Amino acid sequence: MTKPDFSKMTRQELRAYVLAHREDDDAIEALIKRGNPNSPKYPFPQTEEDLREMEEILKRKLGKTEEAL
Repeated sequence: MTKPDFSKMTRQELRAYVLAHREDDDAIEALIKRGNPNSPKYPFPQTEEDLREMEEILKRKLGKTEEAL
C-alpha cells in the first residue's frame, strides 16, 4: 500500500489520518513538523533587554506548568 502525500493534505486531513493510523511514524512526524498555526510567535532576542524579557516569559510559563503538576 502506498502512503498518501502528506504535503498535499490539509492540517485537518493529516491529523485525521494520524488518528486513524497511529502506527505511521512518517505521518506523525509530518504533523509535528507543521506545528500549530495558532501558537504565539516570539521574536528571537536581539538585545540584552529582549533576552531578559524572554526569560521572564519563560519563567511565567514554566511556573504555570510546575503548579499544574
